[in-house]
Amino acid sequence: MNINYSKDFSKVLFAGLLFFAIALTLSLHRYYCFYANTDHGIFNQVFWNSLHGNLFQSSLSSSLSTNVIHSGESTDITYRRLGQHFTPDLLLWIPLYALFPNPATLIFLQVTLFTLAGFILYRLALCYLLADLASRITISYYVSIAILGSAIGNFFDNCQIPLFTFALFLAKEKQKWGFFWLFALLVLGIREDAGVVLVGIGIYWLISKSSPKIGLGLSVLSLGYMLLLTNLVMPIFSDDISKRFMMEKFGQFTESDQANTLQIIWAILQNPWRLMVVFLTPFSSKVGYLIDHWLPLAFMPFFSFPSWVMTALPLTQIFLQDGDVRLSPYVRYALPVIPGLFYGMIIWWSNHLDWLTTNLKKFWQVCLVASLISILVNNPHQALFFVIPDSIQPWVYISLPTQWQHVNKINSVLSQIPEEETVSASRFLVPRLSCRRVILRFPYLVFTSGGINEQEVNYVVADLWHSEQRYLLKKERSNLKDTIEDVEVLLANPNYGLVDFQQGVVLLKRGTSNNTSAFHDWLEYRQQF
Repeated sequence: MNINYSKDFSKVLFAGLLFFAIALTLSLHRYYCFYANTDHGIFNQVFWNSLHGNLFQSSLSSSLSTNVIHSGESTDITYRRLGQHFTPDLLLWIPLYALFPNPATLIFLQVTLFTLAGFILYRLALCYLLADLASRITISYYVSIAILGSAIGNFFDNCQIPLFTFALFLAKEKQKWGFFWLFALLVLGIREDAGVVLVGIGIYWLISKSSPKIGLGLSVLSLGYMLLLTNLVMPIFSDDISKRFMMEKFGQFTESDQANTLQIIWAILQNPWRLMVVFLTPFSSKVGYLIDHWLPLAFMPFFSFPSWVMTALPLTQIFLQDGDVRLSPYVRYALPVIPGLFYGMIIWWSNHLDWLTTNLKKFWQVCLVASLISILVNNPHQALFFVIPDSIQPWVYISLPTQWQHVNKINSVLSQIPEEETVSASRFLVPRLSCRRVILRFPYLVFTSGGINEQEVNYVVADLWHSEQRYLLKKERSNLKDTIEDVEVLLANPNYGLVDFQQGVVLLKRGTSNNTSAFHDWLEYRQQF
């Protein structure tokens, strides 16, 4: 590939490397400060198990399955996560993980994928635009709230979406059809609902008549794949798609206690009034969500027909889901909007170059700064906890020296747990301990192997300090109360003994008696609450 090392490419290169350095530093620091949580641990355990021949198995995912949550069964260490999310593309990165089998490797992988996607976006933009405008769009990508916000959080499978989709667009522009369909398959392999991105793109190519046959073929392939996968393939592994995920996200459209994707789609279409109400409300939150996406692009997507068409389905999927988290631009749900948004802007700008006035360029720069300020102020994933307080009223703030002092205490406790041992850990300790066959989220203690040979974990570790430092916040106060009660129940269990307690970090071991000093420290700590 011939790359023109022009002044504009230098800007893109600088922006990409700066993005890489900042995102990697913040996300690694967040991980080593024990702010990464169970979600990161789930993916790391999937990688670790897959590397050791147990493809897609995860005891952490089993704890979240409908069998455990709704049926009360014990966690199954042979549970394959493919029943919750079908993610074959993760196997692409097993060779990298084999070289560096560590949860931090996933952070490096995620930031790298986001960074490379920006370079592909620049090459894509050059197919339509001059280098100056192409570089502006690419820099907008790197300061996008959805991209930078996601890059400094937990690893998620959706981090592959920008790279594979931008590569698909570029393959189409270069008429490399073998690569085009390869990347289409790779997008579909990211997870079961990633095809929504391709359906929206295919619809645009169809109705714009730019590539109607390709658009129709891509839409049919993607829609057929998603329906086949969610209705026939995933139920082979578990009932989670119909009993848990569809109900948690779209249960407001049906009165049944379980439904597959076809049944949910039919229920939505049967009630257009409810569809409209759910789609539009809360109106201010959904307009704000669009503004967050449009901000780094100087709000120009509002005028872009291609962007509206290509993002319509991903936005509809987000707007119809239940819960507030899906309307946060900093989480994984926002990433399916990115490809259509930026590709649509490239196409739109190619027909509206007269709009790029000096005043608009200045306004665009202001918007880029505003996007960065928004990320800083909102402190996504608490990656900037040492700069931004958790709360102003009431005042809750953890300084960097205070956090690192506690990190040393946690590491001292965790070092006492052998790598091969079974363990149950609290939320923020899970990622560090997830390179093992059996790890549960505390307070779960019991696991089986294929439904037989029920056992209790040998070690239990929980960090109460995290919630203790945020005791003024109602949610953390409740978490602390619940965790203390769970520890008390465990201490009453003759099978476990308290072996260490340091600055709110409690370690219990199966088949041992209480350490007198640690137990005395726990009683003193317990009396405070």
